[in-house]
Amino acid sequence: MAHGEWSRREFFRRSAVLGAVTIGGPVLLSACTSTSSGDALQAAKDAKKIKIGIANEAPYGFTDQSGKVTGEAPEVARAVFKAMGIDNVEAEAVSFDQLIPALNARKYDIVAAGMNIKKERCDAAAFSIPDYSALTALLVPKGNPQQVLKFEDIAAKKVKVAVLSAAVEKGYATDSGVAEDQIVTLDSQDNMLRAVTDGRVYCAALTDISLKDVLAKSPGAAAEVTPGFDPVKDGKPVVSAGAFVFRKDDNPLREAFNTELKKLQDSGEWTKIVTPFGFSADNLPKAGVTTEKLCAV
Repeated sequence: MAHGEWSRREFFRRSAVLGAVTIGGPVLLSACTSTSSGDALQAAKDAKKIKIGIANEAPYGFTDQSGKVTGEAPEVARAVFKAMGIDNVEAEAVSFDQLIPALNARKYDIVAAGMNIKKERCDAAAFSIPDYSALTALLVPKGNPQQVLKFEDIAAKKVKVAVLSAAVEKGYATDSGVAEDQIVTLDSQDNMLRAVTDGRVYCAALTDISLKDVLAKSPGAAAEVTPGFDPVKDGKPVVSAGAFVFRKDDNPLREAFNTELKKLQDSGEWTKIVTPFGFSADNLPKAGVTTEKLCAV
């Protein structure tokens, strides 16, 4: 594991013992329940506290070596909630595929994990305005001897590709003609890197932001990241955008959050917050890319 970063399995084992953690602070023992049972916005304002869900995936939301929860999504959420008068943000870690079920079970009040906006997810929960946009990329062996640059190349050359469990890349791959037996599902970014460098798969698919972060934490690894691209579905490019996720009945909380998030984006403060995690102004949501449009795809 690069630079002491926990694997998902190890993180969840420890989290089961430690409970929730507070962003910017030490581990905090806490019951696994949200701050609200009714109006989440009012409850959070009254308590000056709210709980978020993360999946421990760098650089979106993870626990660093000191025990601090950080990453693009938790830090943006922290700034948004501070503007809303909510200073105390706690985090609960669950597996990525359980983020929305645990949200709806009221384990926390918001998912802050860089989750892509997808129709099937929109059917189960409500997304904020887009937080960021990102291109897809491939992690390949150094020199990329097979010259695999997109999913269509994976299909044509019949090489194996690793994807993360419950992530969008598996769907992108199959939509592009990649066969199921070419796809290997793994549980962490570190394992994806190892699978490529060990030769168990030829490449791994994830956002270019994530793959560059993985490689930066593993200097000397015999791998490289391809140029980013938009996957294609039904002949049209698929625009990827990540956002925060709320329960469908928490509109007041989501709308208040959207207002402050838009202010951060428009003021340039968002870019300052996310730069340490490999994001830039280029990752601001593109004009015309809305949650409503992405939920309809």
